[in-house]
Amino acid sequence: MTTIGEQILINIDEKQVLRDVGYCATCKPPARVTALARDYAANVNQLINPAFSYVIKDIDFVINSSVFIEGGAIFQSQVISELLKKCEKVAVFALTIDGYLEDTVAQLAEDGLIVQARLLDAIGSNAVERVADYVQYIIKQRVSTQGLQISRRFSPGYCDWEVNQQQTLFRTLNGSIISIQLTEENLMIPRKSISGIIGIGTLASEIVSYNPCLSCQKHDCVGRR
Repeated sequence: MTTIGEQILINIDEKQVLRDVGYCATCKPPARVTALARDYAANVNQLINPAFSYVIKDIDFVINSSVFIEGGAIFQSQVISELLKKCEKVAVFALTIDGYLEDTVAQLAEDGLIVQARLLDAIGSNAVERVADYVQYIIKQRVSTQGLQISRRFSPGYCDWEVNQQQTLFRTLNGSIISIQLTEENLMIPRKSISGIIGIGTLASEIVSYNPCLSCQKHDCVGRR
């Protein structure tokens, strides 16, 4: 499924945005910063153009840290294999908010408006996560009609899933990928984009609660959940 420019209305978490720019729970930001964050959040839907693609594939089999997907793709990761060996299917997705907001951030920075640029960049990061939440929701709704449930979402670069697996993930989308380009370093352009997988399994499976962070000793990881 490919959807480009769908009208997805994003609600920004202003408190999270302020935390992302450095204001902790006990630090009250200046009134000017709070007002800027509120204004950007209120107008974010004029700065983004959400688009996403996803496909649902059968899982053929799992051997150790290798997951063999319908169509020939192979995902290599112990963390991902531990999840997908409990699943029947996997949703592979990619999404973006397009590049206009990023261009606006770059222009603000070039003009010396660093506070504005930093806040708007954090707004963009929050917005793309909200689009990912939406994609996860529609996948959940789709598979629930078949008596199935979904896992958390996982992206290349998390845990032991190498970022170079972006190539495999994009190929799995079978040419239905939206307007996201991969650099030689397997980074996505526009930068405010997310790709990844969501496991799909029976109601009797334990995929909803699967969280590799609970058994990971890297307590200072920025991606810890």
